Amino acid sequence: MSVKVRFAPSPTGKLHVGNVRTALVNWLFAKGQGGLFVLRIDDTDLARSTPEFEQGIEDDLTWLGMLWDERHNQSKRFDRYEEAAERLKASGRLYPAYETADELDRRRKVQLSRGLPPIYDRAALDLTDEQKAAYEAEGRRPHWRFKLEGKRVSWEDLARGHAEVDTASMSDPVLIREDGLFLYTLPSVVDDIDMAITHIIRGEDHVTNTGAQIEIFEALGAAVPGFAHMPLLVGADGAALSKRLGSLSISDMRDQGYEPIAITSHLGRIGTSDPLEVGASIEALGAGFAFSKMGRSPARYDTADLDRLNAQALHVMDYDTAKPRLQALGADLGETFWSVVRGNLNKFGDVVEMAKIVQGPIQPVIEDAGFIDAAAGLLPDVIDETAWSTWTNAVKTATCAKGKALFMPLRLALTGQAHGPDMAALAPLIGRDTIQRRLRGEAA
Repeated sequence: MSVKVRFAPSPTGKLHVGNVRTALVNWLFAKGQGGLFVLRIDDTDLARSTPEFEQGIEDDLTWLGMLWDERHNQSKRFDRYEEAAERLKASGRLYPAYETADELDRRRKVQLSRGLPPIYDRAALDLTDEQKAAYEAEGRRPHWRFKLEGKRVSWEDLARGHAEVDTASMSDPVLIREDGLFLYTLPSVVDDIDMAITHIIRGEDHVTNTGAQIEIFEALGAAVPGFAHMPLLVGADGAALSKRLGSLSISDMRDQGYEPIAITSHLGRIGTSDPLEVGASIEALGAGFAFSKMGRSPARYDTADLDRLNAQALHVMDYDTAKPRLQALGADLGETFWSVVRGNLNKFGDVVEMAKIVQGPIQPVIEDAGFIDAAAGLLPDVIDETAWSTWTNAVKTATCAKGKALFMPLRLALTGQAHGPDMAALAPLIGRDTIQRRLRGEAA
């Protein structure tokens, strides 16, 4: 069976790391199996969905490398949902209920006070045609509930192993609101059937929903797809991440300078037995993906890990890949420059400061003028890859300085910074004339 999965975001906000992890695991699983990845925009809530957010979803997935094989909008498929609803009504599985939200809330409170589970009592099934007509005359419009069979629904979950849900312990889910708006469940099942989705991959908070959805698949006479319910993300401290997701949108992370492969490597490998290292490509991540590597504990999302992976991605980036971005920043000083500085980058934009060290002007930091004067008089005539070692040995002999006392004053004078690339490789890029001017304390 060819694998086909889907990611169905709502265009009512920005994509964040939580829903992108869901998209990514779907993508990795499909591509690792030579299958298809479907992007399905859940825009049935016409009032809250916007073209801007829809475009943002496409932009974020494209930037991350998660290209889709098919694309659909649920807002263009209302006729299919209506057809499915009519079939369920005709078979007695979808029934009208007229209770208001306040009435339902009061019933739940009474049930809880009596020590009963707060599930819907199916009172609507006992309504006569006259009672329904009376409600309609009052101006009430029904919401439509799916009648569960009240049985144990089981499946073999790719992420959790054997799973069971007792639908007798659940309220019959509302599939259509009073205003006629389809809630997520029915459109999702209908689309999964029509689009031949083979596996539904999502967070473990949907496990209970799966029991009801399997019954809907069966009621519509369709084959039930496979399921995988992943552990949810938590913060580095183990606390729920959900309240902080707004600050972890992919577009914001892009603006902050994170690399796509760092984000996908992080989200694709946290909570698994794979080492938390940057992948060679998103395709390589897919080739190595397996649900058997996924643990059962919540996956810890730690920005310190992401920062480390981001730096790692830059440290191995070749010049041909970096060149267009260097040119866009006005920092393309050649392949040797990139090779020298990339190991000190945390974000790609840091290269601008590195280029400034080479091109100038920078303000030298000179704390001991006598020491720097002595060093200036010993500067080699030719600044090549051996010049730094030759020069520092001569300064050491002349001043008796060694270790940090020898190297740090020279680094500060030449770069204005206490840390940075290897000075032996950096010095030839700066050049002798500029070095001399900086040793004199000139901004150069």
